[in-house]
Amino acid sequence: MDHQRAITYELGDLRAMAMAEMTAPSRDLKLDTLLRIAAALERLAPPERRPADLAAADAFVWQPAAHELSPVPRVNRVELSLLRGVDRVRDTLAENTERFARGLPANNVLLWGARGMGKSSLVKSVHADTNRRLSGAALPLKLIEIHREDIESLPALMGLLRPDRHRAIVFCDDLSFDGQDTSYKSLKAALDGGVEGRPDNVVFYATSNRRHLLPRDMMENERSTAINPGEAVEEKVSLSDRFGLWLGFHKCSQDEYLAMIEGYVGHFGLEIAPDAWRREALEWATTRGSRSGRTAWQYIQDLAGRLGKRLEG
Repeated sequence: MDHQRAITYELGDLRAMAMAEMTAPSRDLKLDTLLRIAAALERLAPPERRPADLAAADAFVWQPAAHELSPVPRVNRVELSLLRGVDRVRDTLAENTERFARGLPANNVLLWGARGMGKSSLVKSVHADTNRRLSGAALPLKLIEIHREDIESLPALMGLLRPDRHRAIVFCDDLSFDGQDTSYKSLKAALDGGVEGRPDNVVFYATSNRRHLLPRDMMENERSTAINPGEAVEEKVSLSDRFGLWLGFHKCSQDEYLAMIEGYVGHFGLEIAPDAWRREALEWATTRGSRSGRTAWQYIQDLAGRLGKRLEG
């Protein structure tokens, strides 16, 4: 409403200036009037959209309101070698990412499954590792995060990236849809549909706790209220089919959990007896009711703090 009111005021100004123009005897006044009209029209025009500068950083966050990419100077991630218990999915994701970085065909990827098992950490670590291994062989691969609540703006982001020379992973963490949310249609169109389709220089990686990105009760409700239950859920369930790779993450075993702790202890040079950290790590997991990569990292943070050790290197 404020924007419409501003436009109304501007149009009123233009009418007044036009009336002044009809009666003004002075040439200077006519020129001044035309300049004021031009200035008013510039204020009404939308701001010019500048092309993305992907050379500014290796990672960005998409800002849809401003239609721009904000550079991320330092990405929050861990070394790929420290991610334990996910060897198979790690290798599969790394191979897909390297093919894409080299300009070869690659798939969109859905990383789904247990919480805290390193899904988003793996995406960020594989991105950095790929750039390190291919340094000099290709343009740096870009990582662009889009927030879940901005998913409807994904087609606009794809359009911004399409003409760029760089290749980019568009990444959405914790992607899922609930209730009457229809923004999944924007995701489907951007990934596989539409006249233009997905740009050749873009792949989409997403993490989710759900394999089909939709809650079971939502799918069952669609079936129970539809004339044709099978067709009613087909459109929503088919969203996952836009991802060529489904990489599943499952709860880790005790041995895998302890291997994560051991890797962190060695990597950060934490001076503690093996029997001591094993006992503490198991107790830490028991008090939280779960064993996961996140639980392991939280224990390491607590241990490093007690030892007065900074987690660097």
